[in-house]
Amino acid sequence: MRPPTRISAHSRNPYEELAQLADPEPDYANYVPRDPLELGLTSDLDDDDDWSPPNHRGRSRFAALPAVVKLTLATLVCTVCLLLADRLAEYYAQTKAADKLQQSLGLATRPDVDIHGFPFLTQLLDERIDQVDVTVPDVSADRVSLAEVRATAKDVRIVGDAPTSIKGAVIGRLDGEVLLSFDDLNRELGASQLKFTGSGPDAVRVNGELAVAGQDLRVRAQARIRRDNGRALTTTIDAMQLDIPRVATYRPGKDPEHSGLRLHREAAERISREGARLKGLLAVPAVIDRLGVPKEQVSRALRSEEELHRLTNAPKFIERLMKVNLVDVVIEHPQLLRKVGVDPGLVEALLALKPPELSERLSLSFELPSSLSELNLRDITVEREGITARVVGSGLHIGKSGAS
Repeated sequence: MRPPTRISAHSRNPYEELAQLADPEPDYANYVPRDPLELGLTSDLDDDDDWSPPNHRGRSRFAALPAVVKLTLATLVCTVCLLLADRLAEYYAQTKAADKLQQSLGLATRPDVDIHGFPFLTQLLDERIDQVDVTVPDVSADRVSLAEVRATAKDVRIVGDAPTSIKGAVIGRLDGEVLLSFDDLNRELGASQLKFTGSGPDAVRVNGELAVAGQDLRVRAQARIRRDNGRALTTTIDAMQLDIPRVATYRPGKDPEHSGLRLHREAAERISREGARLKGLLAVPAVIDRLGVPKEQVSRALRSEEELHRLTNAPKFIERLMKVNLVDVVIEHPQLLRKVGVDPGLVEALLALKPPELSERLSLSFELPSSLSELNLRDITVEREGITARVVGSGLHIGKSGAS
């Protein structure tokens, strides 16, 4: 049998050879761990910079914008601020101008002022406004009120130290329009229950009732509109008549053919059927003279009922009786009218109303205020809504503008 092989101390160990091939072990004595928990974290011990708190907001977005964008935004903000300042200054100026106009012209209502032109501040510093629109509602004008006054003022020169101390203004040119509304006329002159409507380019029709001697008489008239001295609107009353219901119509004036007091057909027919009343009229010489019937026939009618009946049934007798002016009868025989159904007191009151007085009660006249001596009326017309007139002027002084 072969003896076992004895391993010599100098024989090679394969495990030792493998160990020599492995990486050398690190020196843990000088090792400082950077990530002890092996979570992929690094240590800040090697950072030599001073510690500072973290910036959670990050970098400003505005700071990150390009310079051109920053300049554009700044310009836009400045423009908006200047625009706002210009509008506020214009609004303030409009309010102060309205107050100044109301005070200077003695208006009951503050006008509406609209300043045109942009920018306003440059106009203010230049002390000259290009255009101003003014609207004034409800302006008192004698017995009536102007429903509205609209005007456009151009080339307005400011008097005073703008913008801090403005004393007044001088209007270079003014062009406007005034409206005398029929609705306002109907309301303001409604005590007489009158209604005004247009009747052509220069005429106004008047219908309604007028109180005379305690009775309401129906009135119809036509007012002719005209311009007087360039500063006033006046009315001339034509074709006026006042009706006593079912009795007579009174037309004031001096024309014997159209003026006077004349019976209605209903009253004339009633009188012709009643012999006593008809004889009372035929007994008045003035009636006979204007009746157009021969005096001999009238005399026979007064003596004979048959002749009276023949006279009243004659053709056109009623028309002739309606044409007789009863004014003379009132003067000579005041009590006779009562017999024919006419109140003498009412007729006397009608005759006491002179045409000028009646015209005054129906007058639509107005005149521009004396404080506006630079203004004049032009182109007066009658329209559907009322009477309109153009107002023109130049060199109009408002406030303390140095006017003489």
